[in-house]
Amino acid sequence: MWRAVGHSGVLEMEFPLTHYTTDKRRRWELKIIICVLLKKQSHLHLGRPGGCENQVCNPRMGNLAVGRPVQTISQCGSTSPERYCDYKMGSCVLHCEVCDASVTHRAHPPASMTDSPFKHPPTWWQSAQEVTTETLQLDLEVEFYFTHLIIIFRSPRPAAMAIERSQDFGHTWSPLMLYAHNCSEVFDLEDGRRCTQKYSTSWPCSNGEVIYRALSPWDKMDPYSINARALLGITNIRMRLLQPQSCPCQPKLPDAKGPTARYAIYDLILKGGCLCHGHADQCVPAGDQQITHPPSKHMVHGKCLCRHHTAGDHCERCDLLYNDQPWQPANGLTGEAHQCAKCKCNGHAESCHFDETIWLRSGQRSGGVCDCLHNTSGRHCQHCQSGFYRDPERPFTAPDSCRPCMCYHVGSTYCNPENGDCICKPGVAGPHCDQCMLGYWGFDEYGCKPCQCAGDCDPYTGDCMFRSESSHNTTAESHLFRTEELFSALSHPDKCVCKQQALGNSKVFCNVKYAYAVKVKVLSAHDKGTHAEVDVKVLKVLWDNSRLGLSRGNQILYPESWTSRGCTCPVLFPGMEYLVVGHEDVRKGRPMVNMKSIVKPWRPSFSRKVHQLRKTECSSKT
Repeated sequence: MWRAVGHSGVLEMEFPLTHYTTDKRRRWELKIIICVLLKKQSHLHLGRPGGCENQVCNPRMGNLAVGRPVQTISQCGSTSPERYCDYKMGSCVLHCEVCDASVTHRAHPPASMTDSPFKHPPTWWQSAQEVTTETLQLDLEVEFYFTHLIIIFRSPRPAAMAIERSQDFGHTWSPLMLYAHNCSEVFDLEDGRRCTQKYSTSWPCSNGEVIYRALSPWDKMDPYSINARALLGITNIRMRLLQPQSCPCQPKLPDAKGPTARYAIYDLILKGGCLCHGHADQCVPAGDQQITHPPSKHMVHGKCLCRHHTAGDHCERCDLLYNDQPWQPANGLTGEAHQCAKCKCNGHAESCHFDETIWLRSGQRSGGVCDCLHNTSGRHCQHCQSGFYRDPERPFTAPDSCRPCMCYHVGSTYCNPENGDCICKPGVAGPHCDQCMLGYWGFDEYGCKPCQCAGDCDPYTGDCMFRSESSHNTTAESHLFRTEELFSALSHPDKCVCKQQALGNSKVFCNVKYAYAVKVKVLSAHDKGTHAEVDVKVLKVLWDNSRLGLSRGNQILYPESWTSRGCTCPVLFPGMEYLVVGHEDVRKGRPMVNMKSIVKPWRPSFSRKVHQLRKTECSSKT
């Protein structure tokens, strides 16, 4: 009789130690047991096959020895044919045959232990004659889980044997179980204390089994926990057969000799599965896996096809973009998948990494840090890198949403990441911070130094610059003044005096009939010889009655210049923001600034005041 109990993926079997009427009957019942092991996988493996999108899962289990070479010390008939004798099944009549490794139907190689247990006639491995000790070893290419080991002997079971395993590919070994007909005599241990006498009797003479169970069926343990891995993890297993024994048959003839001592095994079954921590339901061959030829369709492979956003041969880590929480194995008791969580990277990363400090600071809610691309930075790639700014015309998640700043690195401190404006170093001007301001010289990585002159100075040497009185009608080529000197009336009142229009004078404001009113930031100024140009950035259009179509962005203003006096009124300083209310040069189609224009350093109240003057004061006068 036999009994099978499924619990936590472990198969428990009990066999009576009574004599069987025939070895044939016992062999048949053992085949039924093996069938239960290999065919009823859906009820006995560690996880659920398929349908594990949001719950624990694991690949099917099987015989880890199938398709892999089992190493032995010896094999009968490997050097020359060997004659051996056995008692016939169910009797004590000797039957002798020849083992010859060079003849297929007479060979008994190690591979016969891992072929199908249902072959007829049965196949087996057999050691050389009169071997006292033998070792069987199975090396796995990666770590697996295993639940139990079953060995079906053709010869009488050993009087003493040891099962050992390695979890580090054979560097160290530890005993799993010792077997002996007398544990205290052979191993100096009590029966039941890492040694058992249950599977070491000489009867039955054939088809006797040796069983090792990694877990008791009554233990309740999460199969994916650290403790379970310590019990179930395996990379190598070896079985040391230490003492053969003979069948307890009495020869019918007094002078007849019994069979010589040897070991013979029908089946070696190492029941186990791919180690996937509950995050996969299928496995494929590992990279350097050695497969017997022809490969077996029942072979259990070692590389997991990971789910739950995990990665690695054993799903032992989170996938590249799913490290917002720490990796965990699934829970085999509750069924929780413990999926990896995706990092929030705004489309600017292909991977992220877990930061425990951030995780703890967040109250264990989020700990992912994005490995940013596309010139972005920040934990979620929400900022542009230094030297780049966010383009408001592009979507936030677009790969080109962070544009390179156009600032000259020598003259700028940084670039405004919101709009790309260059922030210049002291004494530096220009939209790209690439020149000295009026009254400064010596452009270098520290900025520009103030001129020590009543007027302007040479921008390279700092030497003061003067102009003779006879050069009133000088041409652009012989012009002695610097470009920005035309806009220095307020700094040097001895050159010219600019009378500023008052914004509060409603009579002037309404009568002059201005064409536009804008808020601008002065970027730079240029003397073209015949006229002056001021580069500005229009920040706000208060109104526009011209045909210019003014809008936000870069624009050129054209002041009326008095080049002979070395000044332009009104005064516009680079780097400052102004309210500019001016006229349109109708003939040339460009915005003009002259002595009648209103140019005031910008204040927040100007916007409301200008609109109030235009709508209230001017409308009441019409």
